[in-house]
Amino acid sequence: MFINKQPSNQNLITFAAAMALKVKKSSLPNAGKGLFTTTPIKKGERIIEYLGEIIDWKEYEKRVERDEDGYLFFINKKHCIDAFNTPEHLARYANDAEGLSKVKGLKNNAEYQIVDKNKCFIVAKKDIEKNSEIFVSYTKEYFAHNQAPSFLYITA
Repeated sequence: MFINKQPSNQNLITFAAAMALKVKKSSLPNAGKGLFTTTPIKKGERIIEYLGEIIDWKEYEKRVERDEDGYLFFINKKHCIDAFNTPEHLARYANDAEGLSKVKGLKNNAEYQIVDKNKCFIVAKKDIEKNSEIFVSYTKEYFAHNQAPSFLYITA
């Protein structure tokens, strides 16, 4: 069942402008694009909100059948944030430095935080230098549910 679209472009602009985020080729092999900051970020700062369509788990399963998945943030079975069809929402480009593609010396420097039980932000775990890639853990559940990862399994 489709629930609604999340009309939060203003948040995207606010966070992206404040953090001066950009998307370019990831430092991780075979990871595709990555999310980078052009300004320093302090530990504890919210970097960007994870935005997309708000759907339920049943709708997501239908999208998987149609091969329309890859950027889902799971909060609960009734509230999932699907960024598959919203490439303008930059948080979807943050990769996991400790996931399937690893590079010696690269570590996750951010984490997902659930706010108000239905919003998700990427938050700096430590100070992040200018021009660094934003890396965030996809969690053990993510890899346990998916040998070929396509969604973020986070519970509030």
